[in-house]
Amino acid sequence: MSTLIEVKNLKKYFQTSKGDLHAVDDVSFSIEKGHTLGVVGESGCGKSTLGRTMIHLLEATDGQILFEGEDVTRIKGKALRKFRENAQIIFQDPYSSLNPRFTVKQTILEPLVLSRRYSKAELEKEADRLMDLVGIDRRLALSYPHELDGGRRQRVGIGRALALNPKFVVCDEPVSALDVSIQAQILNLIQDLQDEFGLTFMFITHDLSVVRHVSDHICVMYMGNLVEKSPSKELFNNPMHPYTKALLSAIPSIDIHSPMKRIILEGEVTSPVEPAPGCRFAPRCPYATEACRQNQELRELKPNHFVSCHRAEEIMKIEAEKKNRSNE
Repeated sequence: MSTLIEVKNLKKYFQTSKGDLHAVDDVSFSIEKGHTLGVVGESGCGKSTLGRTMIHLLEATDGQILFEGEDVTRIKGKALRKFRENAQIIFQDPYSSLNPRFTVKQTILEPLVLSRRYSKAELEKEADRLMDLVGIDRRLALSYPHELDGGRRQRVGIGRALALNPKFVVCDEPVSALDVSIQAQILNLIQDLQDEFGLTFMFITHDLSVVRHVSDHICVMYMGNLVEKSPSKELFNNPMHPYTKALLSAIPSIDIHSPMKRIILEGEVTSPVEPAPGCRFAPRCPYATEACRQNQELRELKPNHFVSCHRAEEIMKIEAEKKNRSNE
């Protein structure tokens, strides 16, 4: 496997009247070609900002973005235009992300028209091909967004994102605005397209059941920082960071014999504006000590399993002892 896209110490700050808001702060990871990286965390943790910064919808404050080994952090002009052909996004809201004055065909063809690669006859063929690819009936070609349901609108958004045959696609909560039955259809479509074209995805979501289904690796974000990253199966079987454990405890369980014990987080949420050094989860962590308020960094505790908690091993022993006592 070879790395398609990599971020190193990526930062995105927004200026406010009270100081810089640290939306993404010192984030590093890589995504292999043909794989899906899931990014999870509660609302406001910086997931969407991270994805948009990676594809230059927002400009990075600091750090590096490497695409196929080439630094694309500060590119502009023709180089940026070329990069955007290979890096696209599927937005969360399939209604507000579509131009209400464009028909389905116009929306899907807009990237192709802007690329100036195709004749008029070729554009018609490409429109039919893309509509067939994402499962939109050709009779809807002249329909407007308000005439479609949510699932069809999202299929239009997917068709637009894939029009220029990109290599990397950011999926920014692409099913959160859809009904559960439609969610399954869209998720299956995304996976089928990945298998057919070898696409690389970054799948942003707050739904852990969804990310478990689609991701090869998972990154957990909290207040702009990565707190844990590992292969998907390993994360669900052996979460190490207290925040990850709290997230997983919120997943409903149908096992009446061993139901999941919900972890209720208490304490104040750290302000993202000029945050103090150290672990930003410390004010809500039941295991926090004064040392947690010092500098934190991701450590590899198992092969490919990184955790930003200097007490992770100690916490695992404490919890194992509690479990043994409860079983006695």
